[in-house]
Amino acid sequence: MNVSPRGLRAFRIRPASRRQHMDMVVLAHIKEQSRLSLGSYGRPRMTEKLKEVGVDAGRRRVGRLMRENEIVVERTRKFKVTTDSDHRFNIAPNLLDRDFTADQPNQKCPLIDTAYRLPGDRRATSATSGPGRAGCISL
Repeated sequence: MNVSPRGLRAFRIRPASRRQHMDMVVLAHIKEQSRLSLGSYGRPRMTEKLKEVGVDAGRRRVGRLMRENEIVVERTRKFKVTTDSDHRFNIAPNLLDRDFTADQPNQKCPLIDTAYRLPGDRRATSATSGPGRAGCISL
């Protein structure tokens, strides 16, 4: 650093400016509101909330203080994982091992069970095929 020792000493003992003092006051309010909102307020809502409380701070100042102090929104997860892969149920054996090629017709047949309705059709149709159905041979 190209700073003289006297300049560094003067910088260290200099009192905080009016802007720095106001930044510290606004930052204290931001941290309090962030804690009360459980970290869910971003810059726009934080600015609104500070105005409601009576703190006069603009959106740019609030954004700058939040950025400099790493105050960020803690987002909640949109989806809850409900799949339980750690279970003790019987798991079907993987007979095909993802090899769907067959040497002869009707050796390997996918199990399809689909109920569908065509637009305008009043009756439900079921197409079912699999081992033992439609000419497929069980493995």
